[in-house]
Amino acid sequence: MTLVAPAAARALARYLWPLAVANLAANIAIVVTGGVVRLTASGLGCPTWPRCTEESYVTHPEMGVHGVIEFGNRTLTFVLAAIALMTFLAAWGAADRRATRLALLVGLGIPAQALLGGVTVLTRLNPWVVAFHFLVSMAIIGVCVVLLDALRGPVRIAAPPPARRLAWLVLAAGWVVLYLGTVVTGSGPHAGDVDARRTGLDPQVTSHVHAWAVYVLVALTLGLLVLAHRQRLDRVRRAAAWLLTLEVAQGAIGFAQYFLGLPVALVGLHMLGAALTSAALTWVVLTSVARLDPAQPSSGSSATATKSSER
Repeated sequence: MTLVAPAAARALARYLWPLAVANLAANIAIVVTGGVVRLTASGLGCPTWPRCTEESYVTHPEMGVHGVIEFGNRTLTFVLAAIALMTFLAAWGAADRRATRLALLVGLGIPAQALLGGVTVLTRLNPWVVAFHFLVSMAIIGVCVVLLDALRGPVRIAAPPPARRLAWLVLAAGWVVLYLGTVVTGSGPHAGDVDARRTGLDPQVTSHVHAWAVYVLVALTLGLLVLAHRQRLDRVRRAAAWLLTLEVAQGAIGFAQYFLGLPVALVGLHMLGAALTSAALTWVVLTSVARLDPAQPSSGSSATATKSSER
């Protein structure tokens, strides 16, 4: 093993960037497939864990389509683990310490998510456990974006303190919105199984609280966009503009699904939007903080970053 792993790492080093992109894409994809499990009421298609049934690790024809959907989603975890492992080996082979640490963090998140998925099954889809399971995926997506920035992000100096603080405030507000979205989900239909319990909270009240948090997030993002435009922070402005576009689209989908009775297609699209929003929130913060040129010595990095900055 000690002889094979370094050789594999060196061979994979040239593929580090596409593997890092695949890492992000795969983690977004499994959020969508997890949504399919919940929206088709297949959350207990495999009624136990780690086996699918008490006798078998795989689904059986008599378990029907719900068993196929749930088992298929479990199987995708191995795809994620393989991509994460190859990304880690590629970063290691490239001797990129920061990328290696970030890839390791993503890689450790995959088995952690598998265990959390098992807990959700064993607790019969407890809505609070399901919410935490979803939020961990959002965090992993954020780390994937940080990894991409560490590999090929532009050299930049930090934005002025007001813009930097506002970017972090946008991130915090965005995570409040993501969390409240899980509370809304936990109080409404689409529990993942017809017999799964709900939080007991009023769905209408939680929806309104979530909506008000979205209004705050949109206002903060708009404020950051205006500030970045005035201070000619082009990267921050572009990232804030993309985030604002996502927020408006998510808001439109949210209102549509609320008034149309939560059709599954719109709910699934909303979950994809949440994953993209997590990535965009991370991107906004990254554009506001410094990134020095890894090819330059530390004494010259500030000068290099200053020359490459948009300011």
